Amino acid sequence: MQLLHGTFQHYAWGTTDAIPELLGRPADGRPVAEYWLGAHPLTPSEVDGVLLDALVARNPEVVGEASRAAFGDRLPYLVKVLSARHALSLQAHPSREQAEEGFAKENAAGLAADAPERTYRDDWPKPELLIALTEFDGLAGFRDPKRTAALFGGLGVADELASVIGPLTERKGSAALAEVFLDVLSLKGERARLSELVCAAAMQKKDFPGELGEFARTILELDEVFPTDPSIIAAALMNRVTLKPGESLYVPAGQMHAYLSGTGVEVMANSDNVIRGGLTSKHVDVGELVRVVDFEPSVPKATHPVAVRDGVEKYPTPCEEFDVWRLTPGAEQGPIKLPGAKSARILLLTEGGAELAVGSDRLQLRRGEAAFLPATDSAGTISGEAVAFMTASGLR
Repeated sequence: MQLLHGTFQHYAWGTTDAIPELLGRPADGRPVAEYWLGAHPLTPSEVDGVLLDALVARNPEVVGEASRAAFGDRLPYLVKVLSARHALSLQAHPSREQAEEGFAKENAAGLAADAPERTYRDDWPKPELLIALTEFDGLAGFRDPKRTAALFGGLGVADELASVIGPLTERKGSAALAEVFLDVLSLKGERARLSELVCAAAMQKKDFPGELGEFARTILELDEVFPTDPSIIAAALMNRVTLKPGESLYVPAGQMHAYLSGTGVEVMANSDNVIRGGLTSKHVDVGELVRVVDFEPSVPKATHPVAVRDGVEKYPTPCEEFDVWRLTPGAEQGPIKLPGAKSARILLLTEGGAELAVGSDRLQLRRGEAAFLPATDSAGTISGEAVAFMTASGLR
């Protein structure tokens, strides 16, 4: 086991202080949106002066036999700390089959890897788990279309929007939502000004209680960042989700989502595939949206970790690329056995201080520090007064 040093992403939507404060570093005024811990080739972490992707390439046994058999000689997951000051773009991620097909198709078309019109950067899926460190807000999945129609009616704009949102009451389920969502993305000219009408109406209802008030405030929140963007109407079709610290949201393939604000630990398959659906100046591939996005109405819910034993809780997910645990060692418990043995593991300490022990080796960790434990290490233990998150392959 060794200290793992991550890399920063200074995207404009990031906060300036949350991630530096977690890591015990001074803020320099720049947005710090993400801190990456993993072996993604775009910006790999470093272990003892060696880039983690290079270490895995030279010593693939560190990944673990079961993971290598399923995913090849690569670390199958990526861990991030994410801190959003305002909304990210509407986006979804493909399944493995969709990613393989889309990547091959764009390669055959001769698209450069960094071409702005390129959608698939690799041939991997990107299921995600977001664990809140602070209160965290996002949009995830599509609300029942009739409820959304009623909310637009509550704003007093249903008649003016009839040509766009009519399918919400005239059609059923996914067909209604897909038609409205895709129509909004094509709004141009005078029809594009419908978003101004919606935002003006939302201003009148922003102090209302209950769902209508939340609906209005979400619209205004998006308008502050993407003023008069027609895809605000598309975002209004989606559920708002608020996570309390420690709660999580799992985002499967095909689920449209957008993080709005807050800081959290995000774990995902080791991919950079993003299919954007609005609230962005980047390329929106409508054809891939139709192919990938699940427009079926849903009600996403915050999930809690499940106790495994004292000091060890696991976040339930259905994917094979990663498993995630929250570890809470305390002075009275004594050392806690680390989960995830027989896989490469990444441990991030978010509160307190701790000591990792593997055999006779010891590693002291402060808040914000991370460690890499290869599959060749024995299980090991953690002790101290701390909160930590450990990630391993879902196959071991």
